[in-house]
Amino acid sequence: MKAKSSLKGRRAWRGAVSVEMALLLPMLVAVALPVYDFARNIQAQMILTNISREGANLSSRASLTYPMQTIMSSLAATTPPLDMAANGMIYITEVIGNNNCDANGNNCTGVVLAQYRWTGGNYYPASQIWNCGNNNTSWATDGTGSCSGLPSPGNTSPVVNLLQGQLYQGEIAYVVESFYLETPLVGALNLGFGISTPALSPNLYAMTVF
Repeated sequence: MKAKSSLKGRRAWRGAVSVEMALLLPMLVAVALPVYDFARNIQAQMILTNISREGANLSSRASLTYPMQTIMSSLAATTPPLDMAANGMIYITEVIGNNNCDANGNNCTGVVLAQYRWTGGNYYPASQIWNCGNNNTSWATDGTGSCSGLPSPGNTSPVVNLLQGQLYQGEIAYVVESFYLETPLVGALNLGFGISTPALSPNLYAMTVF
């Protein structure tokens, strides 16, 4: 009789554990998925920051030696586990101090000398520095990924807000932008009582100037 009672007790205990697990599992998943999403976003943002920094460094040192597409493709090759070809984009923009600079360095503005878009990506967010397609410009179709139709540096060149007052005449800065579309696994969660978790933005971005 004692053996049977013990067996029934164990079965009842196992049944209670199963019920508790069934009740707790959805809550555990609801907590784990946002944490996982947050970790993915942090990882992707760190990778974007690193390639924008390295890209700006490489552009300033190797732009006369290697084509910009080679530099951008090399950067994209260092980004796993991110799928840059499907969800990423890189822009390199050359900004130069224009002729409005006086001898004292006043009225200095930056103008676009050149802009390049990575041809290996299939995600096309707009550059936050300046968009090719304005001022009678267009993207080249020769595989260089360059912006065609940009005028020589001067008063007719497109002015960028970045680096205004910081570039002397003829001084060049390289701006590297990296983008990635990181679609979250879950959106904002409604916790009840008017409380919800914040939704992570899928549009990640990093920029470095060198």
